[in-house]
Amino acid sequence: MNFRQLLDEDRRLVALRALCDCGGSANESVLQTCLDQYGHRISRDLTRSYMSWLAEQNLIKLQDIAGCFVADITGRGEDVATGRATAIGVKKPRASDYD
Repeated sequence: MNFRQLLDEDRRLVALRALCDCGGSANESVLQTCLDQYGHRISRDLTRSYMSWLAEQNLIKLQDIAGCFVADITGRGEDVATGRATAIGVKKPRASDYD
């Protein structure tokens, strides 16, 4: 695995976990701030790209509300975020993170 893949997988996991922590729903601004708090200082455009990828994998549902993406985590997305399921392209959380 190269460094880029590692970053992509970790950012996707952080986004899913942030959605869990936010009650299952958050907009792109909130997710960008959460990613920033975990050391992933990325642009809004790249945040949207990760959100679109997660939606393509059926890990989140996306809505475009007045030009702002809003994400709702799916049951599968929550399972991946908590380590009960795996998804190629998303880092698996440590077992101790959700025990």
